[in-house]
Amino acid sequence: MGGVTVRLEDVSKYYGSTRAVDGVTLSIPSGTITTLLGPSGCGKTTTLKLIAGLEEPSRGRILFNDRDVTMLPPEKRNIGMVFQDLALFPHMTVFENIAFGLRIRKVPESEIRRRVHDILELVNLDPNLYSSRKPGQLSGGQQQRVALARALVIEPDILLLDEPFAHLDFKIKQRLLLELRRIQRRLGITTIYVTHDQNEAMAVSDKVVIMNNGRIIQEGPPDQVYENPANTFVATFYGDSNLIEGSRLGVDGLVAIRPEKIMINPRNHADIVYDGVIEDVIFQGPILRLEVRINGLTLKLIHPRGNGFTPRPGDRVRVGWRLSDMKVLRE
Repeated sequence: MGGVTVRLEDVSKYYGSTRAVDGVTLSIPSGTITTLLGPSGCGKTTTLKLIAGLEEPSRGRILFNDRDVTMLPPEKRNIGMVFQDLALFPHMTVFENIAFGLRIRKVPESEIRRRVHDILELVNLDPNLYSSRKPGQLSGGQQQRVALARALVIEPDILLLDEPFAHLDFKIKQRLLLELRRIQRRLGITTIYVTHDQNEAMAVSDKVVIMNNGRIIQEGPPDQVYENPANTFVATFYGDSNLIEGSRLGVDGLVAIRPEKIMINPRNHADIVYDGVIEDVIFQGPILRLEVRINGLTLKLIHPRGNGFTPRPGDRVRVGWRLSDMKVLRE
């Protein structure tokens, strides 16, 4: 397997008067995990289907390594895909599910056995234990691994993942995200991941593409997008932010400040300081989420537990932040 660069050039998809995808131009680097992130109906899954060839664009071009595949059917694009519902065949064993695509390609049986064995080991499923089981005999996480193995065993140029972990609980999801990164790094396969979950996007991505209303709102490395949101949508959808009218702070426009950037009792570390009253304290393991009222405005804060600080509603505190942590947003 190897990485393929994917490019979309002014791609749109219309359903009657509805623009599901609206003039998307995007470059997906070879050998990376790029996540399409956005709320339901933003166009991310439609974009994935256009890349897969499951939908035809109303306008624009799609290229794999400068090869125009815009009108090429899915079976000629050499892609692997994992759907949200997995689409495993319930009457087939794990071995038969994974081997299905290889048999369609008329791969010799001895090669099928070797490749299924190897891919099961890659996704951390013991071939001797799981090959003969059927999907109904597997946990949700194991079924996800089988679906991933089935997509990878055909040695695709591009791996497409449509909300693959949406139905799993938090701990299993976190473990599988790490497994996905490990497998992707080992194979070097270009991977496009669709999700509405910001935490998944932060955990797995080399590049995140935030979409809304069929358009790309902002793209870049996950940490850079987080630290420099382009507008209020990104600031509040991709992570959490306090939004403050700039006039309160002596600047033009709307200002965003991430909750973890606001300090409690900052001493000499802050450029802007206010006195306030704690309205609420939410326990979340190693951190506390606080709401502090200052001058008629409620700010959200994140503060580590411990250090002798035990906040309670009604306590008076001083809060502050650095000027460099204020992001003036454009709309």
